[in-house]
Amino acid sequence: MMAEQAKERNPGCTGCEEASEEELLRRLDEVIANYKTRPGALIPVLQMAQGIFGYLPEVALKRIARGLGKSYSEVAGVVSFYSFFSTVPRGRNLIRVCLGTACYVRGGMKVLEALKKHLGIDVGETTPDREFSLEVARCFGACGLSPVITINDNVHHRVKPTRVAEVLAQYASNDGPQDQVVRADEVQATTEGLEVPRPGGEVIADEAPVGPSEAVSAGAGERRV
Repeated sequence: MMAEQAKERNPGCTGCEEASEEELLRRLDEVIANYKTRPGALIPVLQMAQGIFGYLPEVALKRIARGLGKSYSEVAGVVSFYSFFSTVPRGRNLIRVCLGTACYVRGGMKVLEALKKHLGIDVGETTPDREFSLEVARCFGACGLSPVITINDNVHHRVKPTRVAEVLAQYASNDGPQDQVVRADEVQATTEGLEVPRPGGEVIADEAPVGPSEAVSAGAGERRV
């Protein structure tokens, strides 16, 4: 069953087609053995385990807890704290909607509702064809470009509810985003010139705004909302 879920998660991965649960656990044991004596091993082991299984099933969490000499509750607590980790199989494309202060006041909830309606799923769910999973998170570090969503490793900013179908179509085709892509280290530069709402009501104003909805590369280590 677990191997079948891994195959669905990575349909182009021939190695996933034949890997049994025992084989996946054997790979995990090798990772644990390599990391168990290193300080701060838990998070990198969890990241690699998720890469092996496609998600973090209970059997993997128990194996990690035992291998690193930690309690199951501690391991599960870390998994639930970070939005990057998932205990259920995810779709091929992971969508996260930012509901931080700037995105919220600029229509983040409307974008989320449009995505839910278009995909026919709620937050934390995956479409039946395992094409898309939907989550929410807080602040991707591009407040001046709000409202923001991430799809896999791309940040789409200034997203409008009326454009969600257009954005998602780019990923369903396997061709990736057709919007202009900017490196992650250029995010700060593209946010200059915008009024950025901050918690407490403070507004930062610069010089000139940037153009509409590009995509910028992003990481996925946000805390779960």
